[in-house]
Amino acid sequence: MTESTVVVFGDDPPARLDRLAGRARILVCDESSLPELLPTADALLVWDFTSEAVRAAWPGSGRRPRWVHTASAGVDRLMCPELTESATVVTNARGVFEQPIAEYVAGLVVAMAKDFYGSWELQRQRRWRHRETVRLAGTRAVVVGAGPIGRAIGRTLAALGIVVDLVGRTAREGVRGADELNKLLPEADWVVCAAPLTGGTRGMFGRDAFARMKSSALFINVGRGPLVVEDDLVAALVARRIGGAALDVFEHEPLAADDPLWDVPGLFVSPHMSGDTVGWRDQLAQQFQDNYDRWAAGKPLLNVVDKRLGYVPVDQKGEGG
Repeated sequence: MTESTVVVFGDDPPARLDRLAGRARILVCDESSLPELLPTADALLVWDFTSEAVRAAWPGSGRRPRWVHTASAGVDRLMCPELTESATVVTNARGVFEQPIAEYVAGLVVAMAKDFYGSWELQRQRRWRHRETVRLAGTRAVVVGAGPIGRAIGRTLAALGIVVDLVGRTAREGVRGADELNKLLPEADWVVCAAPLTGGTRGMFGRDAFARMKSSALFINVGRGPLVVEDDLVAALVARRIGGAALDVFEHEPLAADDPLWDVPGLFVSPHMSGDTVGWRDQLAQQFQDNYDRWAAGKPLLNVVDKRLGYVPVDQKGEGG
């Protein structure tokens, strides 16, 4: 392959692509310059995966990259009908975030079960008040999303002695189908949402889902914000129809300082950080360069997204959504 042009959308912090030196022309752009540079790209690295600028710019005039890689697990901010219908191959960052997110979820589960927040608050007040906490072994978790992230969460929770039901779009070995979710929710002590955002999953956790849960159930979302109807979750928490919740993703990000979600009783808020561990951006850059090596050699790319489904399908390494 002759020298190709790689356009990198986003530069804060810069993507370290040292291995591409002398092999590719690297052009870095922001939202204002993306529409101009997009027709020059053979490959597009979406480094700023929080922006929807690619979705907005893609339908414009001129040729489009043959390959788009996003440094994220989700592709919902990227996809538009024109990209879906095109011949462009889309790949994602599967393999980087799975275990960190699983560890984060396990940390939340342990903290909730053992009331670490309550202990910290009592320490702050200098109050000695003995309490009993929940034993995790033998409790039940429903993990919604049977891709690599959901599977990693399931394995990590199972290591704590939690009985895990993994729910995916369709039933298969070790995975319950989405049509079984309603009957699983009433038995769950923990409900963890790690599903991709698609037309079928948007708003899947709303009033009806929360009404099916135990009054003691704890809900965690590390998938995508729009998977949850936030007003319905707030209503369930305020009325104490569920025991509590933790959100790492939101309908609108970043969460505004005056957003009422900050003050909802029983709700733990974190700023979309569950998968971000020390060195994660270097891992993302290395992953892209590894895939670039395959692309330059004419080999099949890894982590190819089914653009209509919105995730890497089950036939790639046996793990899909």
